[in-house]
Amino acid sequence: MDTGDTAWVLMSAALVLLMTPGLAFFYGGMVRSKSVLNMLMMSFVTIGIVSVLWTLFGFSVAFGAGGNGFMGDFGYVGLGEAMNQMTTVNGAVYKIPLLVFSMFQLMFAIITPALISGAIADRAKFLGWSVFVTLWTTIVYFPVAHWVFDFGDANGNHAGWLAKLGVQDFAGGTAVHINAGAAGLALAIVLGKRNGWPKAQFRPHNLPLVLLGAGLLWFGWFGFNAGSALGANGLAGLAFTNTMVCTATALLGWILVEKLRDGHPTSLGAASGAVAGLVAVTPACASIVPWAAVLLGLVAGAICALAVGLKYRLGFDDSLDVVGVHLVGGIVGCLYIGLFGTGRVAGAGGASADGVFYGGGFGLLGKQAIGAGSVLVYSFVITFVLGTVINKTIGFRLDPEDEETGVDLFEHAETGYELAGVGGGSAFHAAVSTSHRTEAAKGVSA
Repeated sequence: MDTGDTAWVLMSAALVLLMTPGLAFFYGGMVRSKSVLNMLMMSFVTIGIVSVLWTLFGFSVAFGAGGNGFMGDFGYVGLGEAMNQMTTVNGAVYKIPLLVFSMFQLMFAIITPALISGAIADRAKFLGWSVFVTLWTTIVYFPVAHWVFDFGDANGNHAGWLAKLGVQDFAGGTAVHINAGAAGLALAIVLGKRNGWPKAQFRPHNLPLVLLGAGLLWFGWFGFNAGSALGANGLAGLAFTNTMVCTATALLGWILVEKLRDGHPTSLGAASGAVAGLVAVTPACASIVPWAAVLLGLVAGAICALAVGLKYRLGFDDSLDVVGVHLVGGIVGCLYIGLFGTGRVAGAGGASADGVFYGGGFGLLGKQAIGAGSVLVYSFVITFVLGTVINKTIGFRLDPEDEETGVDLFEHAETGYELAGVGGGSAFHAAVSTSHRTEAAKGVSA
């Protein structure tokens, strides 16, 4: 065992875990004050659910050594068989324990469904969300992670079909961001629009919280990308560098669009631009040189800033711009590899294929398009079916009256800000009482 590499991957796993609370703050600040706790809880309950599923069978489905192109086998059920083993990727043995690799990948599995929650903010039942996370992670994320991240043995046996095809996705542009973005679009359609959208104002209630969340995401993302090198090495340094410069440039690209279009660069735009850059560089961070990462950031920041307006044109209520940032940003980053990916970084352990602008032709770009498109379609279709079934059975969408009362009060009997000193406590209990009377009235009516 290499203790340095093991320490780096363990620390990276902790950094990636921090991203989910960071996401919770980022999303929580963007919603109205009466929804902030529910937004936080949707992320935190995801940590609990996915951790259990991953231990019981998720890691085995994603990385089981005897599977096929679509899923692993069940050799690691319960993680007992993973103890005292080293990590092997594409026949190469990494000198870190398999359990360490498993915990690192667990954090990816946690944040992916948590990302989806932003698309249905303000209007989802907590039980419906919890059941959805359980089913979606099992049916969608675990198999897709196998498609993208499992390279099989030295001969490619048991590899995921996208990995075997040669799709390059270093840290999850397809498996995480396109996957979550497509699912967010499907759920936004299934649950429908928030009351009053788009005419009503749904402004962020706490922009400092948004910036705090974005900062935590940026910090944790170094573990997300550089940690995917599975060692403290040159590849980690390349991924770290590209992550930093792409994110910084995307922030500038987004607020430049705001300045030219609206006359004012905003703090929400700066936070969203940074996240857009993080998303776009995720698949490409080990496939491009740093100057290309700067260009990617500028492109991703500008495109995502423009893409968030699509929901108004197309009529779907993606509450917190999951589609505009994660789906669009993930597609941009994935396809960018086909244009600017280069074997020049192979000396650091990165990509071995060249994109269009490095004389590699359109072969790599075509593979990247297949990877992005297949994950998008699979995630959208399965999510649409799951969301519809949950909504028709146990219920997924809040009733209009409960939505007006506030999802925090109705689902959790709590508020994010206790204002008892100025009468907030009385208002809180009155609102809870009103909610209970509403439920009683429904029962009498039924």
